[in-house]
Amino acid sequence: MCPRQRWPDGSRGRHLPWAVIVVGAVLLAGCALNGDFDRPRPSLVTDNMHAWVGRDAVASIGLPASDFRVMTDDERQLRDLAYAMIAPPYDRNRWDSVFREYGLGRPAPREPVKIDRAAYWVRLNDEYRRSEASGYAQLITDARNDVVRIEPFFAIAARVADMDRKRAKVLAVASTVSGPEYDNALFRNNENTAIVAWVCRALKERTSSYGYALERLVIRTPSPLAVDTERAIAMLSSRIGQYCQVGARGVVVAKD
Repeated sequence: MCPRQRWPDGSRGRHLPWAVIVVGAVLLAGCALNGDFDRPRPSLVTDNMHAWVGRDAVASIGLPASDFRVMTDDERQLRDLAYAMIAPPYDRNRWDSVFREYGLGRPAPREPVKIDRAAYWVRLNDEYRRSEASGYAQLITDARNDVVRIEPFFAIAARVADMDRKRAKVLAVASTVSGPEYDNALFRNNENTAIVAWVCRALKERTSSYGYALERLVIRTPSPLAVDTERAIAMLSSRIGQYCQVGARGVVVAKD
């Protein structure tokens, strides 16, 4: 059994630099980096492990990220929930998923990162090719899991958007606010808006990937399970349309 990772100060790594995280992972050699439900072991989790999601989201549309170090609990949860929907389903239980959770090895995006439509099918066909039933079942499971993730994410997104509007109103009338403080507050609003747009884009691309995989399955190994699979994908598409029917709001331009 792998020991729980402890850090020199007795904490569990709440605010650690990347180098320490990597070293900690290496020290766990021979032990799985993932814990239950394909999530990183609690000892490798930090509060801001998904902070890079906001930075990458605004970088992909050519805008700067906020220098504010602290996020609200809702902003942090927004990034945590977003990660599960922008990460490909087949990456969730990889041995190195903890590195992916921290965004390590990702180049800074200069444009929105598109999902390879055929990649999901390639993985599905490779892992479940011995039985058409298992392939259909996995596709149904992945689509339904995405449906379950949507509502909690957008509930948090609505709360964050409400707080962002209040922040913008306070900035407009604040008597004491510096230029950098003003800009970084709006940059954080931009991050939050860009994250929601990224999730909507990723969900739509993922639905397309599921549809592509279903077509391949039906062509190669027809099954009555195709009907249930199509329903699961249709449900996902319907939920996406419900929450992403309006394009992402224009981001706020920083004050000169």
